[in-house]
Amino acid sequence: MNKKLTIALLGVALVAPLAIYPVFLMKILCFALFACAFNLLLGFAGLLSFGHAVFLGTGGYITGHLMLNYSVTPEIGIIAGVICAGLIGFVYGKLAVRREGIYFAMITLALAQLAFFFYLQAPFTGGEDGLQGVPRGNLFGVIDLEDNMTMYYFVLAIFSAGFWLIHRCVHSPFGQILKAIRENEPRAISLGYKVEQYKLLAFVLSASLAGLAGSTKALVFQLASLTDVHWFMSGEVVLMTLLGGMGTIWGPVIGATTVVGMQNMLASGPLANYIHVVMGVVFVICVLAFRNGIVGELQKLVKKNF
Repeated sequence: MNKKLTIALLGVALVAPLAIYPVFLMKILCFALFACAFNLLLGFAGLLSFGHAVFLGTGGYITGHLMLNYSVTPEIGIIAGVICAGLIGFVYGKLAVRREGIYFAMITLALAQLAFFFYLQAPFTGGEDGLQGVPRGNLFGVIDLEDNMTMYYFVLAIFSAGFWLIHRCVHSPFGQILKAIRENEPRAISLGYKVEQYKLLAFVLSASLAGLAGSTKALVFQLASLTDVHWFMSGEVVLMTLLGGMGTIWGPVIGATTVVGMQNMLASGPLANYIHVVMGVVFVICVLAFRNGIVGELQKLVKKNF
């Protein structure tokens, strides 16, 4: 990752709330982290999960429940959400990683639907009403997060930490083994790697980071709802990843920014009732014309010309 580019983007992120509504920026950061977590699984391990929303929603529900009913500090609520998402990811991963391709995808979708109906009926989730009025609380008992600017920099710090962790994983020996499994799993097995263990670890790590995004999102919007565990959210993160560029570091960030920005623009226009239709058209165009996503195509263009 280009250090100068990273520093420049971080500088832009630090001053962005001076010109753009902070809550909108926080929404982008939460979904960008969610997409990056999903990309770790799909783009680098080659595992297509159609049920990743369950981890986003789990993080939100656990954090929201603890903040509402036990008045814990935000960092404790977030850590609890991440741990619960990781534990569910371990259970789901154990059941799913033994299968490949469409069978893996269908198992993750089926398990996610089970979780959706569980959260719909569970007493601690608020059912169809969700958890409303989740307090942001005081970070470490000192820093008041009710102010949007303060909350923004907290969310930016969380996103930066999660993004850095993903970057380190991808560029570590662990990441190289994941790529080898993605490219040729039988060969990785023949070299002596315990493929199922590596895939399970990638699944748990991806689930935990998705839970981190969900916990943060619940604090930002002070809400945890069924929308975050619905299968459509799982499809939306696939769109973000493919649109930005699967298997690239910055692709999911660009994809999430594009999708969230497009939703925000269309929500108040004449196409407000057709947002999903427009997104579907964009997805089809992306698949047909930009097979490598926005970042992937830009990288190809740069290599071709330089």
